[in-house]
Amino acid sequence: MRLGADVVGGIPHFEFTRDYGVESVQWLVALAHKHDLLVDVHCDEIDDPESRFLEVLAAEALRRDYGSRVTASHTCAMGSYNDHYCSRLFRLLKKSGLRFLSMPTESLHLQGRFDNYPKRRGLTRVPELLDAGLKVAFGQDSIRDPWYPLGNGNMLRTLDVGLHACHMLGMGWIDHSLELITDNGAAALDLKEYGIEEGLPARCVVLQGRSPYEVLLGQLPVLASVRDGRVLVDRRS
Repeated sequence: MRLGADVVGGIPHFEFTRDYGVESVQWLVALAHKHDLLVDVHCDEIDDPESRFLEVLAAEALRRDYGSRVTASHTCAMGSYNDHYCSRLFRLLKKSGLRFLSMPTESLHLQGRFDNYPKRRGLTRVPELLDAGLKVAFGQDSIRDPWYPLGNGNMLRTLDVGLHACHMLGMGWIDHSLELITDNGAAALDLKEYGIEEGLPARCVVLQGRSPYEVLLGQLPVLASVRDGRVLVDRRS
């Protein structure tokens, strides 16, 4: 904290026992709350349906009214939870207001490795979370590393893979799909000055396509990138 950290993280399913994992979540949320920092937990990034630290994280966020500052990343085990448990869990999630990050390329690569067939996809319940009114973003936390050697930070590719893996190729999903790599990611970062309107910082990328469908179908390079009013990339000529 003294060195200027912005976010407090954790990985409770790596602890030796369930009790240790619960203690780690409670400790890290208390620490972040004390210093007014964001929370981002590698939460239940495992196929085990009994890995249920998400409920602990959500309960701590709800208890402290801190959900807009808390992100649950991965939550892969949710893809293996039974529906009866999820019906109760989702009531807590909606009350807590947690933010969610899913890394579709990494999850497809890493999860399901103990399965023979059928193999689980290993992603969290993205459409169900969105239908519940929760903020879910797609991201990529591995760039050319052992966990995902093909990571290149291309969010359009990540979005494309995520929509396929989550059965979200209906036009209703596609029409709002860019929110998964823009607005919802900003919500996870708790950005206050975000959007395209007068008076906000001039930070944006310009994509090629007249609609989200055309953008995804074409997968063309970013046309322009602007940071604080300065044009960093310009491919218009």
